[in-house]
Amino acid sequence: MSAPATNVIAGVDIGGTATQVVLCTPQLEIIGRATTPTPRGGDAMIDAAVGMIAGLVAEHDTELLGVGVGAAGVVDSVAGEVLVASDTFVDWAGYRVAAELRRRVGVPAFLENDVNAFLTGETAAGAITGATDALAIMIGTGVGGALWVDGRLFSGPHGAAGEIGHMPGFGDAVCSCGRHGHLESVAAGRQIALRYREAGGDELRSAEIARRAEAGEPRAAAVFRTAGRAVGQAISAVSALVDVTTVVVGGGVSNAWGLLAPAIDGYLSDEPPVSGLPIRIERSTLGKDAVAVGAASRVRTELGL
Repeated sequence: MSAPATNVIAGVDIGGTATQVVLCTPQLEIIGRATTPTPRGGDAMIDAAVGMIAGLVAEHDTELLGVGVGAAGVVDSVAGEVLVASDTFVDWAGYRVAAELRRRVGVPAFLENDVNAFLTGETAAGAITGATDALAIMIGTGVGGALWVDGRLFSGPHGAAGEIGHMPGFGDAVCSCGRHGHLESVAAGRQIALRYREAGGDELRSAEIARRAEAGEPRAAAVFRTAGRAVGQAISAVSALVDVTTVVVGGGVSNAWGLLAPAIDGYLSDEPPVSGLPIRIERSTLGKDAVAVGAASRVRTELGL
């Protein structure tokens, strides 16, 4: 007689470049994962996610309890619908993600903004497990943020709480949104690359600029120092408003942690929080799994597991 199948949750991270699925136990232990390039079009994106979920469930002989999705853009996490998406995504704004997944997979499904999911994952099973008040910052192509207040996500009445990437006060460079002086204009990966070129550097991706900075090139080090101090400034501003005690930083640019962390700490040393107490700053420990694990954690909460 065969053993009963293990109950699992699927967490999905739908990004502009890749879509990842993790299969987790209700304790958020990852037992399987799959990744594929994100296709174009809402239906195609859901097809890709469903295909990976089905493959993982069959491979591990498991019983699926629910699916959680973390997706970029502005989402209605209650209705499970994407409200606003960048031009990276085709036929995604207005897509009823949760309803379509429920129809296709036959289990409860939930949608969350990707940075909110990142923060949920890191508080549930990552670098800041158990934190009651925290700020999440994801630094990649853009800069995203999310707030955790009194042990739960605080999204605000319009779902925009914590979005520090478009906080003004960081010079006069043009941001990806078309306005000037936002945090994203100096800290995001593509903006780091642009600032480096403007300073006379080669046309390189931020990861290569980081390698040059680590090798001692002053121009490369300067753009990362500017980015890190800007992040520190944003942390200080958020702390003054909501007395945040803990910060977790993730995203591709955080791979240059050895460059960013000293600059963040340097700013906060020069301009300490209003409380006078230190802010705990951690780099993500879940890495590329953080959004998917956070999406799975949302399912766990919703189903009372």
